[in-house]
Amino acid sequence: MIGRLHGRIVSESPDGLVVVDVVGVGYEVLIPLGTLGRCTADAEGRVTLQVVTHVREDAITLFGFANDRERTAFRLLTAVAGVGPRIAISVLSVLPAGELSQALARGDVKKLTSVPGVGKRIAERLVLELKDKLTGLSTGVSEALISTGGSIAPMSPIAAVGPGAALVAALVNMGFKAAEAERAAAELAPRITEPLDVLVRESLRRLVR
Repeated sequence: MIGRLHGRIVSESPDGLVVVDVVGVGYEVLIPLGTLGRCTADAEGRVTLQVVTHVREDAITLFGFANDRERTAFRLLTAVAGVGPRIAISVLSVLPAGELSQALARGDVKKLTSVPGVGKRIAERLVLELKDKLTGLSTGVSEALISTGGSIAPMSPIAAVGPGAALVAALVNMGFKAAEAERAAAELAPRITEPLDVLVRESLRRLVR
């Protein structure tokens, strides 16, 4: 079983499939959106992914995460009835581990159902079964703050204020660069009064196209 990979990302698909080159061997790994932005590359451009090896009769699939916190969240999610690995990846693409923990603690079913593939019944089941189990993953600070060692690149004056600031912050927290987040917020400026979860989903479609 593979539990960790350290190598260069040699290809990346919009659906979250990356190929990690580890001393000449390429491993296909499925990761949540924003994961690579939360990984710290070494001087040679190599990153470390914490891995879950998922084995079925017809396939062996690797799922990768920026840290143990996200891997733990993935394992807990997939232990809930009706939540397979793909849905768990979808959840963590929209709600990194810390934000997921906070949403569950609040019983925020609406936020959970904003995730593609998660209906009201599954969202309610997640709250019921994971509300207490994921408490330890909530850090009280954003995932972006953790991944950058305590600092986030400052936003431009335009992005730091106004209704688009929440969207920019959400995208940066998911691992996108500030410039990318600001560009997406600017494109969606005419729709900025819409719910944040709607804007995040639309931004993700634009950023990975």
